[in-house]
Amino acid sequence: QVQLVESGGGLVQAGGSLRLSCAASTRTFRDYAMGWFRQAPGKEREFVAAISWSTRYADSVKGRFTISRDNAKNTVYLQMNSLKPEDTAVYYCAAQLGGDRQLRLGVPDYWGQGTQVTVSS
Repeated sequence: QVQLVESGGGLVQAGGSLRLSCAASTRTFRDYAMGWFRQAPGKEREFVAAISWSTRYADSVKGRFTISRDNAKNTVYLQMNSLKPEDTAVYYCAAQLGGDRQLRLGVPDYWGQGTQVTVSS
């Protein structure tokens, strides 16, 4: 069982930045594809970004968000710049052993508990 703990959410004004972190409780972190999803009120959870051997992004965040990982710290990050009110959501970390296909389809092996990001206009 892998536990994922997100941090870094909060309230920010439009145009601002936040960095989310997700720490994973596994000694084989480098073997996992990692990703971020978000869920806004009244909407379905949606893919944001993933990192394995490459990085992938939803069109809505390309050029504004950057996913990265530090395998020595068992941590994945999501740097969010130029935030917009429509980025407001609960952001979830996800982990998938091996490749990222299942993760990007929304069925990873593990989910974090989520962290709230609120962008005010």
